Amino acid sequence: MSENQRRGADEIEILPDAPLDALDDELGGVWDVVVVGAGPAGASAAYAAADAGATRVLILDKAAPPRYKTCGGGIIGPSRDTLPPGFALPLKDRVHAITFTLGGRYERTRRSKRMLFGLVNRDEFDHGLVQAAEKAGASLVTGVTVTGVSQPDEADGGLALVALQDGRVVKARAVVGADGSAGRVGAHVGVVFDQVDLGLEAEIPVPPAVAETWRGRVLLDWGPLPGSYGWVFPKGDSLTVGVIAARGKGAETRAYLKDFIERLGLAGFEPSVESGHLTRCRAEESPLSRGRVLVAGDAAGLLEPWTREGISYALRSGRLAGRWAARMASAAGAAGVRREALGYTFDIRAGLGEEMVVGRRMLSAFERRPAAFHAAVLTFRPAWRAFARVTQGHTTFARLTHEYGLTRETIAFLTRGGSR
Repeated sequence: MSENQRRGADEIEILPDAPLDALDDELGGVWDVVVVGAGPAGASAAYAAADAGATRVLILDKAAPPRYKTCGGGIIGPSRDTLPPGFALPLKDRVHAITFTLGGRYERTRRSKRMLFGLVNRDEFDHGLVQAAEKAGASLVTGVTVTGVSQPDEADGGLALVALQDGRVVKARAVVGADGSAGRVGAHVGVVFDQVDLGLEAEIPVPPAVAETWRGRVLLDWGPLPGSYGWVFPKGDSLTVGVIAARGKGAETRAYLKDFIERLGLAGFEPSVESGHLTRCRAEESPLSRGRVLVAGDAAGLLEPWTREGISYALRSGRLAGRWAARMASAAGAAGVRREALGYTFDIRAGLGEEMVVGRRMLSAFERRPAAFHAAVLTFRPAWRAFARVTQGHTTFARLTHEYGLTRETIAFLTRGGSR
């Protein structure tokens, strides 16, 4: 066995159903599409690329699924509608009611006969997406760390090279970066972020009697810091409790989470996991591609600015990236590569990009007048109706803005702090 083979056997883990040829030197020669990251964006990209006809699709990740991920795990309608055909959602609960509070006060619960959204544990959900990608024909290699991406012949449309920490290089006709907002691929593309928030979360196991009081209902608390809010998401025998606020106020955000848990009467229960993470939203003109490299999900800064919801953005951008990457893999020359990259950029900006513009307006209104926002959601019927329809997947805030002007009216109301 050669030195490279010994090193590969030590450092690369292949899931039982992954092709064995992923173990050969240089990880199988030239791949059509290499996806960096096995989260929702990466798994969706790999599935879409394979489904679109790319015959050699590779997913690279440091850790093997399933693995814990700090996330509320809310699966709204746009997420559900983007899943692979036949995908069985591992739901822990189905949400039909939302309790809203403002700093723990002025509590009111709104209910819907139809499910608003579902709740999952991210380890199970992400693993299922990877398995769907593998079933479609993608190969998964874990235990590897990507240290950089280069395109030596970028001007001529040459191959992209993905460098690994162990010294090997993976060659690709197209690369999809889905390795998170702090990943190497986004840095190569030049992604720029203009909003960074700190999310803190605790998984709290609770006895059956407590779990039953939360079944089918979540809580959203508009918090004490500008743009902040807290949540309680029930997942069977545990509650996911978290808060989020703008980065730079770490001590205040930690105090908010502590006070929030105490106010809920949950301080006596020992969390099984306590974690934190940064969410980053892209600047409006931030690039989405460079040469043969596309970015999706958190790596692209694709995130709903107001709620910081990222799963639906990861799934939708991942699917688009996979489809365009498959086309890029078969494109002829630099002009063909540019054409497919521009196609991806246009699709993102026309869809998710417009949604982010509206989300920024919502966040701005919320930061200025959270009390008016609270009143609007509870008493201004179009606001609640829009919220329910968006979470159920019937529409988006951007579409409502274009079709009815509803969001503009709601935002104007919130900004005025009126009493309609």
